[in-house]
Amino acid sequence: MSPLLTVNNLVKSYPGRRNLLGRSKQRTIVTNGVSFALGSGETLGIVGESGAGKSTVGRLVLRLLESDSGQVVFDGCDVLSLPRKQLLSFRRRAQMIFQDPFSSLDPHMTIRELIGEPLSIHRGLKGHDRDAAAVELLERVGLRADQLEKYPREFSGGQLQRIAIARALSTEPELIVCDEPVAALDVSIQAQVLNLLVDLQRERGLSYLFISHDLSLVRFLAHRVVVMCQGEIVETGPTEDVFTNPRHDYTRSLIDAIPDPRTRYLAPTEFESTRVLAGASVKEV
Repeated sequence: MSPLLTVNNLVKSYPGRRNLLGRSKQRTIVTNGVSFALGSGETLGIVGESGAGKSTVGRLVLRLLESDSGQVVFDGCDVLSLPRKQLLSFRRRAQMIFQDPFSSLDPHMTIRELIGEPLSIHRGLKGHDRDAAAVELLERVGLRADQLEKYPREFSGGQLQRIAIARALSTEPELIVCDEPVAALDVSIQAQVLNLLVDLQRERGLSYLFISHDLSLVRFLAHRVVVMCQGEIVETGPTEDVFTNPRHDYTRSLIDAIPDPRTRYLAPTEFESTRVLAGASVKEV
């Protein structure tokens, strides 16, 4: 079976410092020859230190940034060559959950408007049908229908990230790029949101590109892992293989830096019970 997403030799750079004439002599390379594949219903974790180029890769895949060169193929279609009209169709099938829900949601829109907007644009729903779909999405992520008329400022960080997930789900996507989706949340709320993502993947067959600096979370969620360092992939493989038998020195240093040493080399079932699933609940008031 062909992968849902294939990325080949993705390169992105920015102009470096300019001289007195305003010219830049060299460019800063952010991603350099990044290649990977993601299957349907699979989670691929992308890990690395801050500045490794992880988030840039996620934005390049969705064409929120334009690449210098390379190829992004989604379900047999070359995303980087799509004209604007066809890009809208791709955006329906591929969505993103950003790190900070406070800045990713328009503070001047109600939750009804935030979730209803993509329902109208991508699915053509209006009036009662749109409102019914918005309520269904809100309740699926653990919130209540009577919260539709509220504004983002009236919610906690965990609730806002649930709203962001509901908004991403509104287009019925096949791929979701999760860019540090729980990094801004308390640990107990992280567990709730992560379990929600796992449940949604099982229900809908979603594929996740999960970007994180927290290797403990990636080990819980990801089927395979890509390790990035200074814009390049230094190691990739099945999650347990990478964690139990890392081949690259950089990967070993990341694993050794996990704050709780008890979670470094645990088997997945042991890890789930000791860290992520403890006290987790889908519902949040």
